[in-house]
Amino acid sequence: MKRRAFIAGLGAVALPFEAWSQQAAAPMIGFLLTGRRDAVGGDFILAAVRRGLAEMGYIEGRNLAIDYRWAEDHLERLPELATDLVRPPVAAIVVVATPAALAMKAATTSIPIVFSIGTDPVMLGLVAGLNRPDRNFTGIYNLNNEVAAKRLEVLLQIVPTATSIAHLVNPANAAFGETETRELREAARTFGVNLLVLQVTNPDELEPAFATMMRERVGGVVVGGDALFIDLRYDIITLAARHRVPVLYPWRQATAAGGLASYGTDFDESFRQAGVYAARLLKGETPADLPVQQMARMLLVINMNTVKALGLTLPLTPKGGPPALPGWQ
Repeated sequence: MKRRAFIAGLGAVALPFEAWSQQAAAPMIGFLLTGRRDAVGGDFILAAVRRGLAEMGYIEGRNLAIDYRWAEDHLERLPELATDLVRPPVAAIVVVATPAALAMKAATTSIPIVFSIGTDPVMLGLVAGLNRPDRNFTGIYNLNNEVAAKRLEVLLQIVPTATSIAHLVNPANAAFGETETRELREAARTFGVNLLVLQVTNPDELEPAFATMMRERVGGVVVGGDALFIDLRYDIITLAARHRVPVLYPWRQATAAGGLASYGTDFDESFRQAGVYAARLLKGETPADLPVQQMARMLLVINMNTVKALGLTLPLTPKGGPPALPGWQ
């Protein structure tokens, strides 16, 4: 009887040990993020990447481990974090911002890396070409800078009387921000409006930036596509409502949270595709096998409650006619 009990006891501990062995054998990927661990900004990013991984059969905690590094909006920490991330035996690394991609470029030339970024990866030297990356990078190019001028055009259609527009930019992300600002300056000259560029590197600089906007009597704001402003989107929405200023964002998540309007890439799809690419690398493909995808589909989303709160009248056309705002259905 005692012998049977002992054998039964062995059976009871065998399952946890087997589960532990399977988890220990699970592949690991790294994830380098520029934002804050406790911020709401990264929630939809992580959810979308995990969804792409799951579609390819990889579930975090079941047959996949993810090693996270967060810069907490301090971009100067990225080189150290990138170096630290390549030390464990990670099979691939995912990055979702230009500064993170550049930090990984300096940290490794061998570990496969998937990016989702808004800056031209060829210009950054991450890949030799979009169709044939030929290096250890591949991923999703969001065309974020390329549509900066279109964001200004959309905002001016919403507030056609505006003669001065503010632009929030993070100077710490120079590779992205300088290109975006240049595109907006050229567009502002074309449309005959003044562009007030305001630099924001942390939450404490937001209120002074809005105070400057009010002094300069801007007619609207174009939020930069830097990942910092994803983390700060609720703060920006609150300040925009307080000062009753129209603001256009790059991400529809901001419009869903109460922002006036957004125009840009379908970022949910971009991040999902990054997860799919990471899974394909785990299955044995290489970055050279995976051409860089360009996210050509742009979304214009307008929050009608915010339109009414600001007392705006959108340039609608008669029913059955084409939409007056490009991309708006």
